[in-house]
Amino acid sequence: MSQEHIDVLIIGAGISGIGAGYYLKKKSPNRTFKILESRKKLGGTWDLFKYPGIRSDSDMTTMGFRFKPWKGEKVVADGDAILDYLNEVVDENGFRDKIQFNSHVMKSSWNSSESRWYVTYQNKNDDKENSITCNFLYFCVGYYDYENGHDPHFQGQNTFSGKIVHPQHWPEDLDYKNKNVVVIGSGATAVTLIPSMANETKHITMLQRSPTYYMVRPNIDPLGSIFRKFMGKTVSYFVMRWKNIQLQSWFFKRARKYPDQIKQFLIGVVEEKLDPSYDIAKHFTPSYNPWEQRLCLVPDGDLFDAINKGKASVVTDHIDSFTPDGIKLKSGEELPADIIVTATGLKLMVCSNIEISVDDKIIDLSKAMTFKGMMVSNVPNVVWTFGYTNASWTLRADLTAEYTCKILNYMDKHNYSVATPSPNAEIGEDGSWLDFNSGYVTRSVHLFPRQGDRDPWKNTQNYIKDVFHLRYGKVEDEELIFNKN
Repeated sequence: MSQEHIDVLIIGAGISGIGAGYYLKKKSPNRTFKILESRKKLGGTWDLFKYPGIRSDSDMTTMGFRFKPWKGEKVVADGDAILDYLNEVVDENGFRDKIQFNSHVMKSSWNSSESRWYVTYQNKNDDKENSITCNFLYFCVGYYDYENGHDPHFQGQNTFSGKIVHPQHWPEDLDYKNKNVVVIGSGATAVTLIPSMANETKHITMLQRSPTYYMVRPNIDPLGSIFRKFMGKTVSYFVMRWKNIQLQSWFFKRARKYPDQIKQFLIGVVEEKLDPSYDIAKHFTPSYNPWEQRLCLVPDGDLFDAINKGKASVVTDHIDSFTPDGIKLKSGEELPADIIVTATGLKLMVCSNIEISVDDKIIDLSKAMTFKGMMVSNVPNVVWTFGYTNASWTLRADLTAEYTCKILNYMDKHNYSVATPSPNAEIGEDGSWLDFNSGYVTRSVHLFPRQGDRDPWKNTQNYIKDVFHLRYGKVEDEELIFNKN
């Protein structure tokens, strides 16, 4: 029996993989492609997380695809609405049959003599190993461990008489009505959970070691509503999309240039939302500068409404230990709890820990150099999608897919079979590839490729610059080497 072969193999059917499928079908129609998805449904993050209130952490005008306007009114959408949107993309463009579910990729090996990748995956239906070959490998697997979140062990954890839940593994039957709930963490997950649960719990507490910055926005943008009324949903989407892209870019640059000014602005927004008696300095004044970690979006200020109504509270302290009835803090205070939610963050991984080898030599990606933020040095015919840290993931995913199609079309035009990023001069390193100091980043930054001190080896966080380089720029580059078989 002949081995299955495909031109482009996409790994992952989340936002990135679905976008990649669309662009391949539209921009490189002569290329066959297939998507291997480890889970039994598409959607990636939006199918995985099931905790109460799960929603986007970016506005949907920029988190939506460039090619498919988001027509909902809400700036921040819930998980089910995002899943519906992704399914619409697949069905409207007719490539559901290209997705093979329950297929967990384990390793990939490039054979230079044949100019093709050999990919081994496990069929989760029967646990059998299978293989497929492809000319071009396209990683769309995100950046974190789908099996396990960051879940540190706390002293006395086994003595707690209630339930301990990590948001990444939320039980469908969890009953938190009239219960005391403590959520450990103050990131996007905690900020989503607390207002979503507050009306049903007896009381819910956000327990944080240190404060986070929050951005408050109305969930129905008044300007967007006016545009939708007079321009229609499609035109208004693109107008609002570019308005938000420009605003995000301006705000990020301002935060880096004038951190004290932006810090006071963000803290002032919280002061306006909270009762004057609340200790802003203790609970809502971070020790770091804005955008050194990702801002948390709070639509309609729902977190602060829950606090003002007395349904939720914030405690800033360190955990001493779990007790049978709750959590004992370093200050000596004890928080009563029936349920403890450990919203302690993600575990990052590169390419889902899939083994990558070139001519039987295993590649250590942490020692490779990133090329335009989407390929790595001396690894042929591979692209990976990694979104922005200072803007929506999808903005970068769209550009990566567009540029990948340009590479493939260029190879077809010139009868090339191999494209390999390769430095032709010395490259200095320029800091971390992920310019963030969030805990989930600092724990894992050593796993990621290095960033160079010059183009095209820098991982830019500038969407406008990337539009010119990737969407409108040329494929030809002295350090992207093309060869014929």
